[in-house]
Amino acid sequence: MKNSLPNLRRAFLLLLALVVPVLRAAAQAAADSPEMADTFRADGKIYVVVAVIAVVLVGLLLLLISLDKKVSRLERELKD
Repeated sequence: MKNSLPNLRRAFLLLLALVVPVLRAAAQAAADSPEMADTFRADGKIYVVVAVIAVVLVGLLLLLISLDKKVSRLERELKD
């Protein structure tokens, strides 16, 4: 267990090194006005985009709940 702390620090630093440039790029892109979002909003299609994203996220949530139930059931079977 003692050796896991340096590995955890190394993984955290790697994650930080990968995320910081992405956040800076996203912050710079947010400064400009997103033309595509304005076009979707003007055409009324933004609701379709939001609905599709919501359906995908709900589907992923249901999949995770289903997998959790299956794993819990298998763990109980292995315990017995």
